[in-house]
Amino acid sequence: MFGGSGPVGGLPHGADEDTPVFVISVAAQLSGLHAQTLRSYDRLGLVCPGRTPGGGRRYSLRDIAQLREVQRLSQEEGVNLAGIKRIIELENQVEALQQRVAELNEELAAAYAAAEQAAAAVHASYRRDLVPARRNALVVWRPQRRR
Repeated sequence: MFGGSGPVGGLPHGADEDTPVFVISVAAQLSGLHAQTLRSYDRLGLVCPGRTPGGGRRYSLRDIAQLREVQRLSQEEGVNLAGIKRIIELENQVEALQQRVAELNEELAAAYAAAEQAAAAVHASYRRDLVPARRNALVVWRPQRRR
C-alpha cells in the first residue's frame, strides 16, 4: 500500500505503516479531516486507532489511508457511513480469506511434494524386483509351491 520495504519517511526507526505513531491532531491534518470526525469514525468502528496506556489515540499510516478512503467513499461515491463500515468489514474478510487460501495452497504443495517423495521411495524399492520384458509380451508368474 505504501511502497518499499525500507523505513517509511518521517517514522521512527523500526516503525512501519501499521505502527500507531500519530496523535489525533497530526492524523487529522494528514487525512484532511477534523479531529472530531476522527473521533466519530473511531466510535462508529470505521477506523480504530491504537491507544496509549493513558487512552490517547495513536494513528498509523494505514489508519490515515483508511480515513482518506472513508472520506472518499462518503464524499465522491455518496456511500453512507453504515455502508462504508460494511465495505470495510467485507474487505477485511476478503483479505483474511486470501491469506487462508495462500496458507492452504502452501499446505497442498507440501502434501504433493510429500506424496511424490513417498511414491519415489516406493518405486525405488521395487526396482530391484522388476525384470524388463518385451513390449506386448505376456508374462505369467507362478509362485513355487511350498512343500
